[in-house]
Amino acid sequence: MSARARSDSTALLHALDEAFGNAAWHGPSLRAALRGVSAKEASRRPGSGRHSIREIVLHVAYWKHRVRQRLTGKARGSFPIPGKDWFSRPSAGEKEWREERRLLEREHGALRRAVAAFPEARLRQSLPGTRRRTALREITGIALHDVYHTGQIQLLKALRRKR
Repeated sequence: MSARARSDSTALLHALDEAFGNAAWHGPSLRAALRGVSAKEASRRPGSGRHSIREIVLHVAYWKHRVRQRLTGKARGSFPIPGKDWFSRPSAGEKEWREERRLLEREHGALRRAVAAFPEARLRQSLPGTRRRTALREITGIALHDVYHTGQIQLLKALRRKR
């Protein structure tokens, strides 16, 4: 294994960790943005046809699951909630909201383990069944996905507090 490959894997894991749960220079991580958000606040839509924080959380968990499937080449193990991509959810109690956040944590942990185990020599190769999707692109993309949706969550919280 080359020093470059080791540094690539280390950098990818760092990006995943910083976007999801570690202190980051860009602002709060996804986990930090969710801290203190109640089920009521998480279920609130900012407007008709707009996504709630709960829906964003499930969307992010789903895509962590899908990227892990792409990296491992294993489609077994469906996402625990029926559907895909966006999940329309009625209002939730605190227990259900806590379970949804735990699902996000589990999917992140499973993704992180898949990235750590991914062969460094294959990072720049197309993933099976694709032409242009490389593991490097998928992993950086999912880290950026966390940052993007963290920004949305922060905006939703700010909008709520102004009302």
